[in-house]
Amino acid sequence: MRPSLLRARLRQGLPARLACMYYPTAMMPAHAAKAGFDAIWLDAEHNTWDRRELQRMIALHHLANIDCVVRTGSRNANELYHLLEDGVTAIMAPLVNTPEEAAALAAAVRFPPLGQRGLDGAGLDNGFYLQNPAAYPAVANAETLLIVQIETPEAVANVDRIAATPGVDGLFIGPGDLSLRLHCTADWNHPVMTAAEDAVAAAAARHRIAWGRPVGNAEQIARVVRKGGRLLAHGSDFGAVMNALPTFAKTLAEGIAQGG
Repeated sequence: MRPSLLRARLRQGLPARLACMYYPTAMMPAHAAKAGFDAIWLDAEHNTWDRRELQRMIALHHLANIDCVVRTGSRNANELYHLLEDGVTAIMAPLVNTPEEAAALAAAVRFPPLGQRGLDGAGLDNGFYLQNPAAYPAVANAETLLIVQIETPEAVANVDRIAATPGVDGLFIGPGDLSLRLHCTADWNHPVMTAAEDAVAAAAARHRIAWGRPVGNAEQIARVVRKGGRLLAHGSDFGAVMNALPTFAKTLAEGIAQGG
């Protein structure tokens, strides 16, 4: 099984660096790996990903030697561990509000004795051939991750018990949904958002798991790192396009003006 870069970073107590991919972009895994990212998370919660598109993109992650995280709203156990068989390093589950929900997710993505994931020997996760079925489940349990999103007041209230759930490796704040449901802005300086962030950070520290959130600039990154955050999501395909195209257009306009 391919060793996880995320796992390696977290075991060393180092921040893990993630970018987000909203749309199938074949070149992004290679460029992200060269840029120094550890993982890309594919957003299959808010965007449409065909199953074959996911399989192809996950294979491109393996080719570039970068971890692939899939955010999916599915709670179907077969669909979740099928993603792991396709070679996904981590499952990110949105809107996890209770320890019972977290436990059901852990059961789906962990092999016995930690969970009830089904075993198959023909996936990319094990090189399409399971040479050692006795040893593989423990290796897979150790190298894959389950990251649950804290996005509601209920989840914040339950965050300590969610963090204590066996099989949960990380907590990830969803600022858009959380601020919407807390009736405040998504501004991280808002006291309500700061209090929620502090609660997540404290729960993660108590139970020795990772936590993180999207971070927009170096100041935010430093703030999260000082609080012990190690899942740092910064940058995306749509952000890169949105920010780059005005620069290209400006260059074109300048050149046309100079040429005229």
